[in-house]
Amino acid sequence: MNAKIMTRLAVFAVAGSLLAGCASQQGTNTAVGTGVGAATGAAIGAIFGGGKGAAIGAGAGAAVGGITGYNWQAIHNKLSGATKGTGTQITEQPDGSLKLNIPSSVTFDTNSYAIKPSFAPVLDQLTQTMQQNPELIAQVIGYTDSTGQPAYNQTLSVNRAESVTGYLGQRGVAPQRLSASGMGQNQPVADNNTEAGRAANRRVEIYLRATAQHATQ
Repeated sequence: MNAKIMTRLAVFAVAGSLLAGCASQQGTNTAVGTGVGAATGAAIGAIFGGGKGAAIGAGAGAAVGGITGYNWQAIHNKLSGATKGTGTQITEQPDGSLKLNIPSSVTFDTNSYAIKPSFAPVLDQLTQTMQQNPELIAQVIGYTDSTGQPAYNQTLSVNRAESVTGYLGQRGVAPQRLSASGMGQNQPVADNNTEAGRAANRRVEIYLRATAQHATQ
């Protein structure tokens, strides 16, 4: 095996270790993640295309790093201030997204998909946060309890999710950054045989994610 091949194999090994490190670190600063991704991409690119390949690989790697190394702390703090006292839970997920679980006491009245006044401050802060962080996209999922017909609950859950994305869109968040879906009475998080359980199941979940397209701009 000649020296050139050995060198490429060594670079590939380093790239692999960098990728592993990047994938295992959650909640670090985006710039750090991007830097590691760029280094990894450059190493892989060098194997296949020399200097030009390294440059291309660095760009692709930076995009990956921007996603896996996103720092949610400042956004978490802002949203926590707007949701204080509402019972909203904000948690970082294993896939790197930030989840807002907003209870029915805040979001919608029974059998309604009109946004309650108590929900508006939460959505206003979310709107501001997304405008200040163009790398973010939001996935909104509506849920109901098991009372009523499944088909009705499914439609209601979709309408509620679309009410949220419609609210955000009307206040300047681009439609391509928003998605809405409903799960109806599926995936309950509590016992539907109790009032407290049904209240917990009537919820809206919003997942915030960072995208490669915006993270590298």
